[in-house]
Amino acid sequence: MTLAEKILARASGVPYVKPGDVVEPRVDLAMSHENAALVLHQFHEIFKGLAFEPQLWDPSKVAIIFDHRVPAESPKTASNQKRVREFASWQAISKFHDIRGDTGGICHQVLPENGYVRPGQVVVGTDSHTTSHGALGALAFGIGATEMASVWSLGRALNVEVPATIKVVVSGKFKPFVGPKDLILHLIGKITAQGANFKVLEFHGPTIRTMSTSGRLVLCNMSVEAGATAGIVPADAETARYLKEEAGVTEALDLVSPDADATYEAVIEIDASGLEPQIACPHTVDNVKPITAVAGKPIHQVVIGSCTNGRLDDLEVAAKIIRGKKVSSGTRMLVFPASGRIYRQALGKGYLGAFVQAGAVVMNPGCGPCLGVHEGALGDGEVALSTTNRNFKGRMGNPNSEVYLCSPAVAAASALKGVITDPREDH
Repeated sequence: MTLAEKILARASGVPYVKPGDVVEPRVDLAMSHENAALVLHQFHEIFKGLAFEPQLWDPSKVAIIFDHRVPAESPKTASNQKRVREFASWQAISKFHDIRGDTGGICHQVLPENGYVRPGQVVVGTDSHTTSHGALGALAFGIGATEMASVWSLGRALNVEVPATIKVVVSGKFKPFVGPKDLILHLIGKITAQGANFKVLEFHGPTIRTMSTSGRLVLCNMSVEAGATAGIVPADAETARYLKEEAGVTEALDLVSPDADATYEAVIEIDASGLEPQIACPHTVDNVKPITAVAGKPIHQVVIGSCTNGRLDDLEVAAKIIRGKKVSSGTRMLVFPASGRIYRQALGKGYLGAFVQAGAVVMNPGCGPCLGVHEGALGDGEVALSTTNRNFKGRMGNPNSEVYLCSPAVAAASALKGVITDPREDH
């Protein structure tokens, strides 16, 4: 079996599954953000008319993190957050992360850095980028609010069709200023936004084995942009190192691997040494071009951060490029670290100071700029260059604007010149 098949079989209590089978796997972790307010409504609908207050199947396996609209931008959001706070307190949800500078942040960073995700688990979340957590060897996928309400009630994901798996084998060493973001953009451009629909992308090869967990999170995070149900990296020594050294996990880990004779729908091979910086152009993530094809495009706003590229190594790359220089006078630069922990680490290392001295605005951890619901919305006709994961029309708050996607290195170099810039030019 492939890794996804092996995890689903074990979680469903059966010895074997194949693509097309329908199973109801046991859930190890169920995550929501502010949309927990909608899940909560559906959860109460399930038990409507009963004389008792409904209880979660297992509060220790439920995580709720406020991140999309933080701090609250409206009375409606604030009221919904208040309801969820009260519910989390009543149900004794220990994995509840409120709007805090020490333990808060974007859900897809908070889960791994706290050791909530483990290899071999089934992780579901009411957010499409729940695929991120496949970086730790878990099968992680997004579900809707009604589906999550059933998980809260039963502890199982209902009617899950076992997906086929595409094996992605990556070899070669990245050139300077090229990295995981360029790799996943290249892959999406190669297979298109529908190329992995309802399938799993399973990442292999020497380049993946030597890649940090941070880089693996980038790959799995954006697997959904190729239509994938999940992205997954088989757990290995790096997974164990990250969970023990950075997430404080002390118990033994089950480093689940796919079988050597697993059947894959397709095998895609990529030589990372041949890649140059990649840009996803408006208005689809698979409209990918090498940076040389779009260099010189004027930009009004640069955004560095998000669940895709808001980790410490991302901020380090950008800070090194921008330190001692100034953001172009006609360009706004927004930086939002992925979590409170990363914010503090970046502050201590001087990265945030470098950004501020260059003219950037450092924001609190959150998702607002990425989807344009809270901060950093674009004006009519404006162009943004962003390290986030989507560039659909209207994604950053205005359908009359354009969003280009790139790596932190490209974003930082471009902020200095006010146009899309190859970071290799001056280095």
